[in-house]
Amino acid sequence: MPKNLPIGISFARRSDTISDLGWAISAKGFRKLLKRVGTFGLPIYVTENGIADRDDKLRSNYLMSHLSEVARAIGQGIDIRGYYHWSLLDNFEWIKGFWPRFGLYQVDYETFERKPTASALLYKKIIAAHASSEGLKPDLARFGR
Repeated sequence: MPKNLPIGISFARRSDTISDLGWAISAKGFRKLLKRVGTFGLPIYVTENGIADRDDKLRSNYLMSHLSEVARAIGQGIDIRGYYHWSLLDNFEWIKGFWPRFGLYQVDYETFERKPTASALLYKKIIAAHASSEGLKPDLARFGR
């Protein structure tokens, strides 16, 4: 958050683990949201679920904890039909420009070279392991959860 503003909005408590944008990381909050949205009885597609993490230090755990909550919700009968990570590539954020890094693949903005992050490789393994899962009931235990 810019220090030159006399007031501001915080998206995290001081004790929270936060993204590069200062947003709290809360798989528990995600669980509550899935449960609440599930009460409407409509199919759910989770879109743009991800984290600004330039050094890719938090994203693997973020993926595991949030996908575990998706698996838990599916197990509880919530009709989740898709999960789309935010984002495949680093991109331009309208208010923040190019500095936040959301991508599973890092983009070198000078050469446009794309490199997979460790979290991209983890996500690839998770997807491959569940590509033929009956009912898409993910078993994340094989990945340490």
